[in-house]
Amino acid sequence: MMTVPTIVYDLDGTLADTAGDLMGALNAVLVHEGLAPLPAENARSMLGAGGRALIQRGFAASGRELSPEKLEVLFGDFLAHYNAHIADHTELYPGVEAALAAFARDGWRQAVCTNKMEGSARLLIETLGVADRFAFICGQDTFGVGKPDPKPLLGTVAASGGIRARAVMVGDSVTDIKTARAAGLPVIAVDFGYTDVPVTELGPDRVISHFDELAAACAALIEP
Repeated sequence: MMTVPTIVYDLDGTLADTAGDLMGALNAVLVHEGLAPLPAENARSMLGAGGRALIQRGFAASGRELSPEKLEVLFGDFLAHYNAHIADHTELYPGVEAALAAFARDGWRQAVCTNKMEGSARLLIETLGVADRFAFICGQDTFGVGKPDPKPLLGTVAASGGIRARAVMVGDSVTDIKTARAAGLPVIAVDFGYTDVPVTELGPDRVISHFDELAAACAALIEP
């Protein structure tokens, strides 16, 4: 028998529209440091590499230097604010719940590999009511390194009980595409996430505009 296939999703900008709450947490940090808040539209070019990178990008956009020591302090403040407001504005994208249910019915293993901290990822997924769909949830701190290093993706596939030859990645940015390529996995990109470069220009194997299209994209890349 062939091993059951595994589908690994990115979280921010892929499964859920988290920009409002992430930018809210960033702006809380910026305002506390005497800087002006940044507009939500900046999210597309700022999100995707984790909270520390978001803070660094926020300070760079505000023209302020940030020492490594100060970054760690602010990251703690950021996490506290974000976790307290984890889903004030966050919602799953249209079709996500139906797609997760369909893949579950078809026997696929499903997992999440995100550059969020694992605790925040678990809290959000539980708050959104879909935690039972996932065999494993990987954050930036789960394996000691974040994407685009392939280690967290490969570790997620293995921890889910899957194998690389029967796995596919779904993401929204160059980070996810680079991660999948480095891991040797096919990758499907959603075109509604957080990227300042259209995903069609980043070379994924397939691009979808709605989760209704995911099953067909997966079927073209991996046998069910």
